[in-house]
Amino acid sequence: MCLSPSHWLFVAVLAAAAPSLAGPTKPCMPADQASKMLNKDVCVSAHVYDVVQLPDGTRFLDVCTPQTPDDACRFTFVSLWEDHDTVGELRKYRDMDVQVRGIVRPMHGRAGMVLSHARQFYGGPPKFKPNPKLVRGFNAEQSRPPINDPNLRPQSAGRAFMNTRDQETRPAK
Repeated sequence: MCLSPSHWLFVAVLAAAAPSLAGPTKPCMPADQASKMLNKDVCVSAHVYDVVQLPDGTRFLDVCTPQTPDDACRFTFVSLWEDHDTVGELRKYRDMDVQVRGIVRPMHGRAGMVLSHARQFYGGPPKFKPNPKLVRGFNAEQSRPPINDPNLRPQSAGRAFMNTRDQETRPAK
């Protein structure tokens, strides 16, 4: 199939407009602005000055300059030990500029973002973690639903779609 020159022009214009049709991409904001965006899903751009690991395995990306006192640093990235495998090695980000997507949360007097998956460095979402209050007492071997929803329970006292007490007699043939 051969396209005419006008068709090629249409294809070229459509290809050039495709990124704008996808919607505007949100630019990353600096860490000091992100500290004001509590409980919002944002992209944060920061320079990592150091990677600190606590004895329990929790890791922090220090995004404040070495001259900034610890109490004046208003933002941090935190990676818990349980997410070590999905986040990967963080020391490679030392002395680098990073862009991380996630939800900004209040953390002990400052704002922070939890790193739970490596895809957050590439604009992807954090790892899904179910709410433990909703899945309490549930395992996959049970035949009941994981949540206590009255709409998912069988109705008691013999009630069904049609009440059995309201029966009509059938006409004789």
